[in-house]
Amino acid sequence: MGPRLLLINTATPAGSIALTSGEQVVAELLLNLATPHSDRLLPGIDQLLHATGSTLAGLDALAVVVGPGSFTGLRVGVATAKGLALGAALPLVGISSLQTLACQVPGTTLPVCALLDARKQEVYAGLYQWRDGLPQPLGEERVLDPERLLDELHGETLFVGDGALVYRTLIVRRLGPRAHFAPWPSHALRVGNAAPLAHAALASGDTRSAATLGAVYIRRSEAEIMHDRRAAPGALDG
Repeated sequence: MGPRLLLINTATPAGSIALTSGEQVVAELLLNLATPHSDRLLPGIDQLLHATGSTLAGLDALAVVVGPGSFTGLRVGVATAKGLALGAALPLVGISSLQTLACQVPGTTLPVCALLDARKQEVYAGLYQWRDGLPQPLGEERVLDPERLLDELHGETLFVGDGALVYRTLIVRRLGPRAHFAPWPSHALRVGNAAPLAHAALASGDTRSAATLGAVYIRRSEAEIMHDRRAAPGALDG
């Protein structure tokens, strides 16, 4: 019998919550709605726990997607997970959104390029290779121009994530037959697929407390950029 986990994703528009027990997904809720995560996350968690006859006290850990992704969404998910974990005295596991997407194409022998649309003509990107039952990172996760990313890819590659859909025409034009795409249901991040990552983190002791868990934004916020511009030598007020 493996650990019983509650997993949360608010990094993407299609937010999701899952309850897993060992290697079984007991229940999962996926909501790709226009309403903000702050309005639907806690009701969704209550619904999931009630439907499965579960309680926070009966869990072994909470796992939350910490990024990259929507700044606002990440703050909602991480803050909620920290509050719940603190109240129930549960350890926390931080999960990568991009590595979770790579989990959604199991067993492939091709490198997996997980892409999330970062807006501003950029993508959040991570490259992975399946080894030892998990997608292992082949480099750091980044935010960059998709043209620059494609310049760096020289072999056949499997693309997954909403960024792969947004830039599919560009990818096909640049890579031709070297570009492969995951089946369309795999492009929406479903947090139940992150359970193997959470299990591996728990087994290795890679957990966080509410005080130490933080979001991974990768890109700097607009507020930080504007602050630096105003503070730069020669900058004009107003």
